[in-house]
Amino acid sequence: MIPDTKILDTILHRGVAEIIVEQEFVELLKAGKPLRLKMGFDPSSPDIHLGHAVGLRKLRQLQELGHHVVLIVGDWTARIGDPSGMSATRRMLTQSEVETNAETYMRQLFKVVDRAKTQAVYQSEWFGKFDLGKVIGLTSRFTVAQFLARDDFAKRFREGRPIAITELLYPLMQAYDSIAVRSDVEFGGMDQKFNLLVGRELQTMEGQRPQQCFMVPLLVGTDGVQKMSKSLGNYIGVAESPQEMYGKVMSIRDDLIVTYFDLVTDVDAAEIGEMRQVLAQGSVNPMEMKKRLAREIVSQFHDAAAVRDAEVHFERVVQRGEAPEEIPTLSLASLQGQRLSRVLVMANLASSTAAAKRLISQGAVEKNGEKLTDDLVLEGLKSGDLLKVGKQSFLRVVERETGSDPRR
Repeated sequence: MIPDTKILDTILHRGVAEIIVEQEFVELLKAGKPLRLKMGFDPSSPDIHLGHAVGLRKLRQLQELGHHVVLIVGDWTARIGDPSGMSATRRMLTQSEVETNAETYMRQLFKVVDRAKTQAVYQSEWFGKFDLGKVIGLTSRFTVAQFLARDDFAKRFREGRPIAITELLYPLMQAYDSIAVRSDVEFGGMDQKFNLLVGRELQTMEGQRPQQCFMVPLLVGTDGVQKMSKSLGNYIGVAESPQEMYGKVMSIRDDLIVTYFDLVTDVDAAEIGEMRQVLAQGSVNPMEMKKRLAREIVSQFHDAAAVRDAEVHFERVVQRGEAPEEIPTLSLASLQGQRLSRVLVMANLASSTAAAKRLISQGAVEKNGEKLTDDLVLEGLKSGDLLKVGKQSFLRVVERETGSDPRR
């Protein structure tokens, strides 16, 4: 299907940072032949978030025009870790870790792209057959000087910090993926520009038509400063509960509202332009616009009833400061002699003891409305006591369990 003018404008200019080479890409679209659209994911962590969804949504648009998506699961590159934007060498993952993360990744990817129009392949299908000769042949195509021109490598080299040889292999492996699947267009964030261009160059060396490089903006996370990242904890996961997802959207900075509408919703561009104008004029309450944004985002991953419940929960718990109707419980017996950090982990209110200690030191933990700032053994607990973490997470102490143990 050849896109009309409006669809083409959306593909080229909404949620797009740069296309190399745009005119060539347009000509391919207008030719009306199905293109092979490549996007790779390293399952270095088990979850994907809205930052990933920016590119995935672009793939979905092109799928609807009849183009073919090839999702590459980087079960080899994930063991190295993408050096893009990193200031230090990453720990190499084990095969078991990669396989576990990949399984979760695949379930979440298909919340955005159309499974029926997607081919998912693993790098091990070709790298598993590589011998030393092929590795040496691949590395002979580029020079160390070319790779040290990359900003992250150059900075670390100037400062005398380690750069593992495996990290220099990463762009080569990603580039070879394009050879293996005969990619017409590769998608990625702006931090992937170097890697995508290496793929384009390697295809030319191998006699293939060079892929177009389609780069999307990096979505700023809930901290309002850095790109959305699982490791930074500033992410909104696509598999999170409606309440958690809604609450996280409501926590973003007001100056990011329009950007989020533009990159991760289907709201018409003209309406987004009006939003930008009224926000600049101060003629609308940003809270109401943010609620609209939260509804738009949550509805992409949950049904209408869940969206309504999430909004009611937010208004009750965050805006009015009331406790939610349903609160996880733990028994007095299970909490006796436990430090506060351990209790938060037991109740799934913190992902680890270290994370729990950070919440405590930040003053984010309360007991019956009183802040707890020391990680001490909880004493004097009684049935009915209420622990609160942040604005939305609660735990009630009960005499005995009634089937709502949060550890289940």
